[in-house]
Amino acid sequence: MVFRPILATIFAIGLSLAMAVSGTAQAASKKSNAKSAPKETPATGSGPQLVAQYGDWGVYVSNAKNKVCYALSEPKSRAPKLSRDPGYFFVSTRPSENVRDEVSIVVGFEIKDGMDAALNIGGADYPLYTKNDSAWLKNAAEEGKLIDAMRKGHDLTVKSTSTRGNVTTDRYALSGISQALDRAAQECK
Repeated sequence: MVFRPILATIFAIGLSLAMAVSGTAQAASKKSNAKSAPKETPATGSGPQLVAQYGDWGVYVSNAKNKVCYALSEPKSRAPKLSRDPGYFFVSTRPSENVRDEVSIVVGFEIKDGMDAALNIGGADYPLYTKNDSAWLKNAAEEGKLIDAMRKGHDLTVKSTSTRGNVTTDRYALSGISQALDRAAQECK
């Protein structure tokens, strides 16, 4: 649990490059109408690299000192409409730390101190603990149950409260999540 806030910061640093690559890959995929196979790029360098795109989820690999693989998505909708940074949902695998399918969220604004957040999928709530602009499952033992629900679900929502007191809801689509999780696991065997 101590490393989670540090890892969110590391991901955020490399995310600008990764999202630029993702946007290029998504645009190329849409132009070619290639629906049967994901857009793929080689994973090179130490920053996060997009290796495949499955529906709403990209698969990224960072070949830094310790390899990290993750599925990542941006919210499909955000309410209310406020000026804030992008949000991201990560499912990470870090073989060097024996971590598989760790869920983390970057909401795109500072979360009010002392305020937890909540994730809802299919009517089931998962409490989240927060720090700065990030959130993780309070009970890490529920990550497997959440991942199973994500594989079966259509979408999920994340509710959080900003330092200004704005309660926000981000909705993430789950199209492609199963393939993305399988690919991330394959990349980080």
